[in-house]
Amino acid sequence: MGAGFDLVAVGEGEATAVALASALIRGRDPRELPGLAFLSQGRLASNGPGERRPLDDFPAFNARARKWNALEITRGCIYACSFCQTPFMFKARFRHRSIANVRAHVARMRESGTVRYVRFLTPTCLSYGSADASTNLDAVEALLAAVREELPEGKIYFGTFPSECRPEHVTPAALRILEKYVDNDQLVIGGQSGSDRVLRATHRGHSVEEVRRAVHACIEAGFVPDVDFLLGLPGETPEDRALSIAFARELVEVGARIHSHAFMPLPGTPLASAAPEPIEEPARVALEQLESRGALHGQWRAQQRVAQDLVALRSSRDRG
Repeated sequence: MGAGFDLVAVGEGEATAVALASALIRGRDPRELPGLAFLSQGRLASNGPGERRPLDDFPAFNARARKWNALEITRGCIYACSFCQTPFMFKARFRHRSIANVRAHVARMRESGTVRYVRFLTPTCLSYGSADASTNLDAVEALLAAVREELPEGKIYFGTFPSECRPEHVTPAALRILEKYVDNDQLVIGGQSGSDRVLRATHRGHSVEEVRRAVHACIEAGFVPDVDFLLGLPGETPEDRALSIAFARELVEVGARIHSHAFMPLPGTPLASAAPEPIEEPARVALEQLESRGALHGQWRAQQRVAQDLVALRSSRDRG
């Protein structure tokens, strides 16, 4: 509000935006609406989060203006990793866009004559169609088959940005489905750490060994695994980071690529008020060595700077 905004949407904004437009047209006070926050006598007031609706209720892009983007097929995430905003913004449960709705979107893209590929937005692509930690590979295949029917000459990118695969979901059965339909030769795998202690502390829900198995399965199936690592997590020790570096080197030697990240305290997460652990000299040098070989990429330096700025801003705010 201090930046000059009169109203701010809280939570999901689709239903809130429609209600806000209707209220303004009718001359109603929008501060009465759910899903909005505003200043009242200098203090923040909120009407609570906006309504959560099925994804099919709202389009995934502006087809009339031909503004195409990745199709959001899943919102929310049951895993509730402590550093991630997704489950805390959208609830720790899955909501999936229906196959029929996805197919209709892809048909609009094809009919435009300007789209040659489709990407998907999801926190965990092989969770499509599932309500829990299990996979529903029949639903995944039905989704990809429908997209392929609508876009026979186009390319399908699934399991790569802006989606990823949880390591425990990367099985030979899942990879056979991906081999059949997708055009990407890389799969993004959320590994995050080479320390089982850190994985447990951040509620990742998988082990280091499951990451290792996923990487080997990808390589055997002909995919290049692009494995996310997140360093500097609160409570991470130098020993934990050494385990991560050693694990990253192990995965590179068998054919993986490493996507490096540094922890940033994101608003709304359990670690929002936590400070990052420093990525000390041995770990920094190891990351740079992997970078020089082309085996590691990512914005970990910039993310370190952002994290330091966030901590400084919070400290300044707390001092008044």
